[in-house]
Amino acid sequence: MNKKFWYLTKLSFNKKVKSKWFIITNIILLVAIVILFNISAIIEFFGGDFDAKTNIIVVDNANAYEIFASNLTNFADNEDYSISKSNEDIETLKNNLASAELLIVLNSSPTEYLTSELISLDKVDNLTYQIILQALNSTKSTIGMIASDIDPEVLANISASITVERTIINDSATTDENMDMIMSSVFPTLILPFFMLIIFLVQMVGGEVCEEKTTRSMEIIISNVSPKVHLLSKVLASNIFVILQSILLILYCVIAYVVSIALGGASLSSTFDFASIFSVFGQMGNTIFLVIPVTIILIILSFLSYAIVAGILASMTVNIEDFNQLQTPIMLLSIAGYYLAVMAAMFDGSIFIRIISYIPFLSVFISPTLFVLGQITIFDMLLSVLILILFIFILLKFGLKVYKSGILNYFSDKVWSRLFKAFRTKN
Repeated sequence: MNKKFWYLTKLSFNKKVKSKWFIITNIILLVAIVILFNISAIIEFFGGDFDAKTNIIVVDNANAYEIFASNLTNFADNEDYSISKSNEDIETLKNNLASAELLIVLNSSPTEYLTSELISLDKVDNLTYQIILQALNSTKSTIGMIASDIDPEVLANISASITVERTIINDSATTDENMDMIMSSVFPTLILPFFMLIIFLVQMVGGEVCEEKTTRSMEIIISNVSPKVHLLSKVLASNIFVILQSILLILYCVIAYVVSIALGGASLSSTFDFASIFSVFGQMGNTIFLVIPVTIILIILSFLSYAIVAGILASMTVNIEDFNQLQTPIMLLSIAGYYLAVMAAMFDGSIFIRIISYIPFLSVFISPTLFVLGQITIFDMLLSVLILILFIFILLKFGLKVYKSGILNYFSDKVWSRLFKAFRTKN
């Protein structure tokens, strides 16, 4: 029996890996990831400049350039903006204005202290406009205080940024606001491939079982092996394939990053502040070395549970349309898990989100997220793993009966009726 099991597993795995579809898809993935990591170099190659600075030219008619330049430096990143003063005629500057340049005219006013005019060749993006507006408002306030003959030391104290001392009573909490950046931008990007792999896994297992039923080859297979061996071979082959694909995706990212370094720096990698990310994970201390293997185990077990359910549901179908109906609840569960993980920071301290982290299918998304946020401990993650193991055991015990009942069932009644009937008669 073991020989037949490994033969079916190898046959199913080779069918996926040795297909032209697998090779073409991975070539496309590698090229796409390399392009994403090096998008700025590509844009520059075709005559664009992804990281071009916005040059701000100031015509100072209010003797306020130094104050404005200082304020702009406080509000903006020097790598994104450059500022210079010009004594040329405004009309001449307008005629020679480039698309990456902004012209700001500062004028004095007896009532408003300072007025300004912003001149651009094209529309100014909202972020740049807000930065300039903040700098102008701060400059106006400073000029107003100077005109009111406020003491320079008092003026400096008023203009200085406020000092905020952070005190959090709970020792397990963190004062690192970089966590908001990670959870809002980086984390959804990291879990998206895993979410897509789950959908791919469900469709792959279900599609293969449906194909064997519709071509009637299932009858030949089941006459030689038991339904249990058949289901487990499909589940194992599909999971090995998905894990292999995950490793390949990581390898593609490494290759893309190396290529980007060779080209002078990665635009996509610079989007994320890796120093901030590593500092957040560094706060976990030695716990990080325990949570990584627990998360990997949770991922592998979740892959198994999704694949087993997909195989059981597919056994009750007679065509691919039936399976599309049955896989809908699985898809909705995975989508719910993804969005709950993205929004987990909003449920800080909620018992609801903590209970959700124990539920199979959802725990793989929620549990690691809550741990990173400091809302649960490593023991909660281990509890999620134990619950998932118990769930898989129950799923196999009762699901195999349904699989055995449905694998050679070609009745034409409604698919949901067949599924509920199988549970009633066999369980």
